[in-house]
Amino acid sequence: MARYTSWRVGGKADQLYIPAGLDDLRIFLQGLDAEIPVYFVGLGSNLLVRDGGVRGVVILMHNVLTELRMEDGLVYAQAGVTCAKLAKFCAKEAKQGAEFFAGIPGTLGGALAMNAGCYGTETWNVVKRVTTINRSGELNTRSESEFIASYRHVDMPVADEWFVGAWLDLPAGDAQESAQKIKTLLATRLASQPLNLPSAGSTFRNPAGDFAARLIEASGLKGYIIGGAQVSEKHANFIVNIGNANALDIELLIKHMRETVLEKHGVALQQEVKVIGEY
Repeated sequence: MARYTSWRVGGKADQLYIPAGLDDLRIFLQGLDAEIPVYFVGLGSNLLVRDGGVRGVVILMHNVLTELRMEDGLVYAQAGVTCAKLAKFCAKEAKQGAEFFAGIPGTLGGALAMNAGCYGTETWNVVKRVTTINRSGELNTRSESEFIASYRHVDMPVADEWFVGAWLDLPAGDAQESAQKIKTLLATRLASQPLNLPSAGSTFRNPAGDFAARLIEASGLKGYIIGGAQVSEKHANFIVNIGNANALDIELLIKHMRETVLEKHGVALQQEVKVIGEY
């Protein structure tokens, strides 16, 4: 799985499945044993796969389900569309309010699942309705009102359903203005984040009224290394792979960061990165 995660770590999955399209995905799920665990992965940018690998099936959504179009004034995008591509499409169509997607290093499916956001805006602020698929391969169209979205979390109305598409409701805007906002956002991201090394984005959620990066830096952890994993010297809420990290290095570093911040500041940081697999 190291090939399919942005940290470039992770053991073997029992099975890796790349759908040819939505119908192919439906048929695959219909024929899958109900006892086999299923994991949907986009760009693997908010994901730590342990070194022992994943028991079950990993369904890789990057570069599949990439339909992107205008439909009755709404932007329709399938789950495999990268957030960067979505932001540029919305700007080109003079739809305002999707510029923030340019700062999210993942796919729309992942952004929907965790209510990803940056610079004050979140994914579910612009969602009108979604299409999901369940273990039986059945598709359901659901209104955004059926979901409870909070900071970096979404409560699903039904278990074992995954996002395969969404309609975004965005006001009309100015294409050039949106393009400039995206350019400015990307420049800010480049200046503040360690994009030259493998990472998974923000490690912890920001606590209310504060920033995880500030607390981590104030705890003296910038540059701290375990094995091949390092607390970024550029952005303290990022863990970077400095060349030879394994998943255990990263997980131990996450634990050390959490314990140190709790000890020094009395704040229990909540992990943003999802961890799957076995030691």
